[in-house]
Amino acid sequence: MFYFREYSSPVGRLTGVSDGENILGLWIDGQTKYKDTLTEPLAPGDGDRALDALGLWLERYFAGEKPAADELPLRPEGSEFRRTVWACLTDIPYGTTVSYGEIARRAGELLGRRTSPRAVGGAVGRNPISIIIPCHRVIGSDGSLTGYGGGLDLKIKLLKHEEVNINLKTGGRNALPAQQSEQ
Repeated sequence: MFYFREYSSPVGRLTGVSDGENILGLWIDGQTKYKDTLTEPLAPGDGDRALDALGLWLERYFAGEKPAADELPLRPEGSEFRRTVWACLTDIPYGTTVSYGEIARRAGELLGRRTSPRAVGGAVGRNPISIIIPCHRVIGSDGSLTGYGGGLDLKIKLLKHEEVNINLKTGGRNALPAQQSEQ
């Protein structure tokens, strides 16, 4: 049995899911790939310690604190490749961005084989634990704000919340902090 709880947030309603010990998912209303990895029925998670901890983590995050992903017992379900990419995402510091190419390079080093930014994009798009595993911090190599499961407006809200300097320009290119650019 899996357990769920809903949370109110500045970016909309969030749904957290645990197995009673670990966080398996956190989704934002309207997010694509919602609950793809859940294999058991859901029950209300009243009293679930993992969901209590998740609620406190979210309160701190939206209050402007910088809680780390490793403060929570996370257990995202996926292939070795996806779990490696998601682990790389948790290393992206609050308030910064990294390109898909940089994540591909890091994941390739960890896996001992070459990976492509496109494959990384597929794994990022399947991230089951939004916000905490910060896929919103991944951008295109040219600084563009590429897709996000909750939509680009939500990605922009999260980056602005983290005080990332987003300078939307005509022509579809977005400038983000230079120190975070690829290579």
